[in-house]
Amino acid sequence: MDIIDAIVLGIIQGLTEFLPVSSSGHLELGKAILGDHSIPKESLLFTVVLHFATALSTIVVFRKDIWSLIKGVLKFEWNEDLQFVSKIAISMIPAVIVGLFFEEQLEQLFGGNIMLVGFMLIVTAILLFLADKAKDTQKKVSFKNAFVIGISQAVAMLPGISRSGATISTSVLLGNDKTKAARFSFLMVVPLIFGKMAKDILGGELTYNAANFTSLSIGFAAAFIAGLFACTWMIALVKKSKLSYFALYCIIVGSIAIIWSLF
Repeated sequence: MDIIDAIVLGIIQGLTEFLPVSSSGHLELGKAILGDHSIPKESLLFTVVLHFATALSTIVVFRKDIWSLIKGVLKFEWNEDLQFVSKIAISMIPAVIVGLFFEEQLEQLFGGNIMLVGFMLIVTAILLFLADKAKDTQKKVSFKNAFVIGISQAVAMLPGISRSGATISTSVLLGNDKTKAARFSFLMVVPLIFGKMAKDILGGELTYNAANFTSLSIGFAAAFIAGLFACTWMIALVKKSKLSYFALYCIIVGSIAIIWSLF
C-alpha cells in the first residue's frame, strides 16, 4: 500500500466512524469502485490499526469524561459514574454475542454486496430523519435503554448501517437527551474496539510486515486526526439537530449503490 492510499483510507475511516454515514458501507463501496487489488493482504492489520486510531481519538475528545468516570468507579460506590459504566457494559452484550457466534456469517456480507449496502444506507437515512425530528429532553440513558441501544449497535455491524447513526437515533427516539445520546454512543464503542483488537491479536490473526510500517503509521495518523475532527463536529451537529443533512446524503449514496449493483 502506498502513502496516498493509506492517507485516503485513514481519512475515510476517521470521518465515517463518527459521522452517521457508515464506515463499513463506505469501505465496501470503495472496494467495489477501486477493485480488490487496491486492498492489501494485511488488510485486517490495517483495519485494526485504523480502528485503534479512532478509539484513541474518542478517548482524547472525552478525556475529561473518562477520567471522571474512572475516579468515580474507583470510589467503589453505586454512584452515577459506576452506573454509567454499567450501562456501557450492558450495551456491549448484543454486539459481543453477534461477534462471537455470527462472525463468519457477518464476514460473508462484506464481499462487495453493494445492493445490501445501498438498502442499509437508506435504512440509516430513515433513522436519522426520525431522530432529527425528535424533541430535545434532559433524560438520561436508562439501563433498559442501554440494552436497546446495544441491540442497534449490533444491527449496525451490517455493512451500510451507521453505528453512530443507529445508536444515537435509537437513543434519541427512546426520549433521551441528544447530547447525552451522542456521548453514550461514542463512549460505548471504545471497549468493543479494544476487545476486538485483543481477540485478533490473541487469536494470531494479525500478520505484520516491517515494510508496511510507514503506511500503517500514516494511516493511523490520518484516521486519528480525522476522528478528532469528526467526533467533535458530530457532537455539535447533534446539539443543533442537523442529522437530516446526513440522512439526505445516505439516501443519495444508497440509491447510487443500488443502481450501480444492477449494472
